[in-house]
Amino acid sequence: MANYKTVFLGTEESSTQNMELECFVNENGEIGICIDDKDHYDSVYARTIICLDKSTAIKFAKSLRSSINLIDQL
Repeated sequence: MANYKTVFLGTEESSTQNMELECFVNENGEIGICIDDKDHYDSVYARTIICLDKSTAIKFAKSLRSSINLIDQL
């Protein structure tokens, strides 16, 4: 299996530039999504992780794509 991770960064406009969103597959075959707040590493809430099964991850991806398409309507 490939050894890599995908990390997305927040924007300055939303004041989330110090936050990172990471996507990965865990050992149970679930999609993991982790959000790290680089400004609050000492806090309990600095890292949030959610794991989705395959069917839920597919639904999430479709929902995200629909939201992206709504950007053009703004």
